[in-house]
Amino acid sequence: MSQAEPKLFGADLIADYVKRLPSKPGVYRMMDEAENLLYVGKAKDLKKRVSAYTKYDRHSIRIQRMIRATLSMEFVVTGSETEALLLEASLIKKLKPRYNILLRDDKSFPYILVRKDHPAPQIKKHRGSKKIKGDYYGPFASARAVNQTLDTLQRVFRLRNCSDSIYASRTRPCMLHQIKRCAAPCTGEIKMEDYGELIQDAEDFLKGKSDNLRTRLKEQMQTASIDQNYEKAAEYRDRLQALAHISGGSGSASSRTFSNGDVISIYSGGGQSCVQVFFFRGGQNWGNNAYFPRHTKDDHPEQILDTFLAQFYLNKPIPKEIVVNQILPNHALLETALSERSGRKISITYPRRGEKVSLVKMAYKNAEESLARKLAETASQTRLLKQMAESFELDGPPERIEVYDNSHIQGTNAVGAFIVAGPEGLEKKEYRTFNIKDAETEPGDDYAMMREVMRRRFTRLLKDETLIWPDLVVIDGGKGQLSAVSNTLAEIGALERVPLLAIAKGPDRNAGREVFHMPGKPEFMLPPRTPVLYYLQRLRDEAHRFAIGTHRARRKKQMKTNPLDAIPGVGPGRKKALLAHFGSAKAIKSATQKELEQVEGVSRKMAETIYEFFNE
Repeated sequence: MSQAEPKLFGADLIADYVKRLPSKPGVYRMMDEAENLLYVGKAKDLKKRVSAYTKYDRHSIRIQRMIRATLSMEFVVTGSETEALLLEASLIKKLKPRYNILLRDDKSFPYILVRKDHPAPQIKKHRGSKKIKGDYYGPFASARAVNQTLDTLQRVFRLRNCSDSIYASRTRPCMLHQIKRCAAPCTGEIKMEDYGELIQDAEDFLKGKSDNLRTRLKEQMQTASIDQNYEKAAEYRDRLQALAHISGGSGSASSRTFSNGDVISIYSGGGQSCVQVFFFRGGQNWGNNAYFPRHTKDDHPEQILDTFLAQFYLNKPIPKEIVVNQILPNHALLETALSERSGRKISITYPRRGEKVSLVKMAYKNAEESLARKLAETASQTRLLKQMAESFELDGPPERIEVYDNSHIQGTNAVGAFIVAGPEGLEKKEYRTFNIKDAETEPGDDYAMMREVMRRRFTRLLKDETLIWPDLVVIDGGKGQLSAVSNTLAEIGALERVPLLAIAKGPDRNAGREVFHMPGKPEFMLPPRTPVLYYLQRLRDEAHRFAIGTHRARRKKQMKTNPLDAIPGVGPGRKKALLAHFGSAKAIKSATQKELEQVEGVSRKMAETIYEFFNE
């Protein structure tokens, strides 16, 4: 009786498969002994690509673990590398292999539908297959983004959103007509040809053709005002204001040169990544979504984004241009694959200048903030505080952390503030503010302001034994701020009772490269991508947000006249032009600098002055 041959596994098994593989493009799958899928990969040359796994020692520990676990493989030969890329993405999304980068959030996107199967077209939100006759506009990032746009379109164009059965049963106008949200074609309050013009205006706007519409509304508003038809003039004013809101006047990003496409940026940190996708259609921002693909710490951002794009557009409409913040390893292949799938040329660009760079940076910043929030929310607070104690050599995990910051504009309305965090997270009821009122403090002297805050805070702690002392005081600043705080606490006899930590921004104000200062110790940095570093960044940002909010509230309280009157260089003419363009002072306050530059008579420098007046 012959002895059974030992069963091959790992690198030996892979080497045995390589002997019979063709040098053709295709997809391979690696399974463990329980037939669980470990990995799906594509190859331009299957024989060459798979043979790389036989060189066991050249791979990372993670890949070595995967190779050791491989007990079987399957192969599919494709007609081209492009087909292999699309098949790989499809299998990854469907089968979710353990060792692949995986897009986990894959919900469908909503659209705006203008139905054309009724004499009075209806405007509504739509999700799913496009079987209804009409025009579809989108995708929008979320139902909320669609609802906001629909609400604004109703205010501007007064289009119906009721069902056909309700439309047919109406004998008098509904409440939406009374509040000027619907033109009421159901009861003949508007002629069908006039309602058709409203539909056309709405579609032109959704296509990005809003400049002519805005100009026409301005002329109609001025004409109505001259004719003393103030009710009609107010109606046109409201429509202009709504147009400014949906175009970005509410603070959302819009684009003058980038018409139709997706802006996608990835940010990696703390062993995780966030991909932000912004949807631009007709020069308008139709919302954004954050995605957190599953991957390992060994994966680089460009690899993650490359795989993300292949999976993301498998079941979604592909825009003609995709703008990214990484040079993709499979750039040309991905372009070809997406072009074949959509039936038209698709370009993936990595911008180096112009407005697209600003859009990519905006998406990158959003990705960074989203990841910071996710890490802060999901990390174990107890573990974080324990790691903080180890990182900064504290006596134990801090129960109460106080983070201090100042805010002012050239010394005016100066305030100091601190936030509190502990085992339960942010303790907002414990937040406190200080109005800077020392007459000897020079306007804009941050050191003097911080000394005053510390003197008042810790003098009270020394006097009132019922108050809880912080286990760690964090200061937003560098060596100078730490010295000012240390000297102040030493003067009042409180220095030895509380550990101090100052966070200075890194080179070029680069988040992730902060320099830390503690009394009696040399400056140091924390390793990048650590939860403790992200946690401290979040606390610092929260303190900054709270201080700025308090400062703005004080400044707003002082404004008793029209806010435009307080802006240097804005006289009656410019004020009139701004109000005509945006419809209200509130919309002007929310506008971006680029939107302000579009107003007649407002130069780039003046737009910057106006924007900085309302924003830090």
